[in-house]
Order: sequence, then structure tokens, then C-alpha cells
Amino acid sequence: MCVNDIIVQGATPLFFLDYFATGMLQKEIAEAVISGIAEGCRQAECALIGGETAEMPGLYQRSDYDLAGFSVGAVERDALLTGKHVTVGDIVLGLASTGLHSNGFSLVRRVIEIINADLSAPSPFSDEKSLGAALLEPTRIYVRSCLSALAAGGLHALAHITGGGLIENLPRVLPQHLSASIDPTCWPRLPVFDWIAREGGVTEPEMLRTFNCGIGMVIFAAEDSVNAIETALTEKGESVYRIGHVVSRNDGPAISIDGGSK
Repeated sequence: MCVNDIIVQGATPLFFLDYFATGMLQKEIAEAVISGIAEGCRQAECALIGGETAEMPGLYQRSDYDLAGFSVGAVERDALLTGKHVTVGDIVLGLASTGLHSNGFSLVRRVIEIINADLSAPSPFSDEKSLGAALLEPTRIYVRSCLSALAAGGLHALAHITGGGLIENLPRVLPQHLSASIDPTCWPRLPVFDWIAREGGVTEPEMLRTFNCGIGMVIFAAEDSVNAIETALTEKGESVYRIGHVVSRNDGPAISIDGGSK
């Protein structure tokens, strides 16, 4: 999540530090956590340069742990992505997510409670995984692919789709006079989101405001550069969808989805 937030500034992640706090340090848990962090750093091509491990039995139960971290990146000042170059006619590209991407878990846990789901049981929406493992599918790291897309030229803005979904994250990179028209039929929605909506009775507007719904990163690209940007992304293994375009906002909303203002 940290390095994806850095890349949307046009910056390259340099290093990451972690903070691991627990009631009692259990070697096998700590090893698994640090191994996962190291793999994330390899994917982001940044260094894991240290961190903090704290035992606090007065605050945490024996096996509970809390994990946090931060990353630092760098970009030349004149290459900083601010969204100021986004213009009418730009194509909106969406990069496929791998799942929940560490967002919306309060609602997911509520759904699990409502249906009394067994997290160790086979997932109803993901082959060969338990429900718990499927819900915890790691967040996709877009650093390498987005750096490649930036090098292709014509990339005007990036938006990391976290909590708030497309509706709340896209306006952050749009100039006030512009709007993004998004068509949700242009990409396949991952089965996990259909499961949440169905089992939890979650409405479509609430789904769109809580989850990424299958799109983890959005790119605003100049129309004459979009083919080169798509090629750069697919060569790095991304699934890329043309999900909309930029229009004049006038007095309308910042984002319109499937013909409805949001």
C-alpha cells in the first residue's frame, strides 16, 4: 500500500521500514511477517533498511500483533505527478486488482459474522484456497509496471484505488473543471466482491464506495499515447482495461459511473 501510494506521485520507492508490536514474540509468526515484507520490497525494488520489534504484553494479547510501516521515495520536482496535465479526451485505464487490497475489512468481518462463515472452509469464490486465505490475497504492487508506463510518455496522472473506491479516489487527481466518465462493464469484477455483495446484502453504491471492485490502479493517459502505455503495462504483466474517459465537468459531478452521478 505504501509503495503504491508513492508511485502515484511519479516517484520511485527507495526504502521501507516496518513496525511489529506483539504481546509475546513468536518466532514463526515474526519470520512469516518479515518474509512477506521482504518479498514486497523485492517486488517494489526498494530496500528494507530496518524497523522496530516491540513486545508489549500489557497492551496486546499473547498471540496478537500489530503491523505498520512507511516508505520513502524520490522524484525530480519537474516530474511530479499532480494531475494538472489531465485534459478532456484523456483515456482512463484500469489495472486489475488481486482482491480486497487491504481495504474494507470492517465490512468483510461484519459479513463473516452475519453468515457465521468458517474461515478455514473452502472458499466459495476461489479454487483451492480457504475462505480466509482468499480474503487475504496480497495487495498487488504496481511499481514496476507504472514506472514503465511513465517512461513510455503521455501519462498524465495515477490514482491508487484504496478505501473509498473509484468514487472517492479519482477526484483527487482531477482538475476542478474536469470529470471522469467510468463504465463498470469494461472490466471483470472479481468473484470476491460479488460474494460480499450477495452474502452481506451490500448495495452497489456502497460496494463502489468501499472496495476497489476489481481495479487497483487507474491511469489517465493522453489519447495519442494510450497504446504505448498499454503495451508497457502488459509487458510487465498487468491486465489493462479501458474503463472511461475525461470530459468537461461543467456543473456536474467529479465522477459519473454507468450513467449515474456519484
